[in-house]
Amino acid sequence: MKKVQFFTKENCLLCDEAEALLEAMQAVYPFSIEKIDIYEDDALLEKYQIEIPVVKIGEIELNSTQLTFENMEAILLEMK
Repeated sequence: MKKVQFFTKENCLLCDEAEALLEAMQAVYPFSIEKIDIYEDDALLEKYQIEIPVVKIGEIELNSTQLTFENMEAILLEMK
């Protein structure tokens, strides 16, 4: 099963919307979600603090401005 990493933080409206999108996509494309709170790792906080939510599928990262159903679908289909 494919694994999607979801970099997020508490009290983040964009993160909540991205999580809802990921959960909706799971109904169509089987994958697991690894939810990662960036505040639990200083390196992740430094890397992602102004870009969250970030979704990483394989080696491809999508930040908050790139997170769309179409973008994630294209990557998931490419990984088949």
